[in-house]
Amino acid sequence: MCLFGREIVPAVNQVETNPLNAQYGAQENMKDLNVQMAAWAPFGEGMQGMFTNETLVNIGKKYGKSAAQVILRWLIQRKVVVLCKSTHLERIKENFDVFDFKLSDEDMEEIKKLNTSDSLFFNHQDPEMVRWFDEMVETRHNQHKASSEQKKW
Repeated sequence: MCLFGREIVPAVNQVETNPLNAQYGAQENMKDLNVQMAAWAPFGEGMQGMFTNETLVNIGKKYGKSAAQVILRWLIQRKVVVLCKSTHLERIKENFDVFDFKLSDEDMEEIKKLNTSDSLFFNHQDPEMVRWFDEMVETRHNQHKASSEQKKW
């Protein structure tokens, strides 16, 4: 299979995906290309009141779950791979406790209404931001390469 002139298609694409930036169109495109979507920043780092969002909190109350658990369940039901990290044991346990309930179609529709299609972090369409990001990735790559070379000595 060839994609944009490349012979290797990624198996997984990790993109910012959370209730406020749901990436529904991107997920459809990835599905068409047999690429698995993975959520980056599934909780949006708590920005814009993610954990106190009235819709998410109210849905959680129906199931005896937190807003974070509702978000994880929403992603799982959308077949989005989700990896979340925490250094707090209670949050780690909470993150695993999402397989004993299922969001209704109505719940999924209510969460869908939260989507603004805007990044919580930066504008991916801004050419200056894209250049900055590209330069940052290149710098990190070069630093890693230099570090690896030093370790050989």
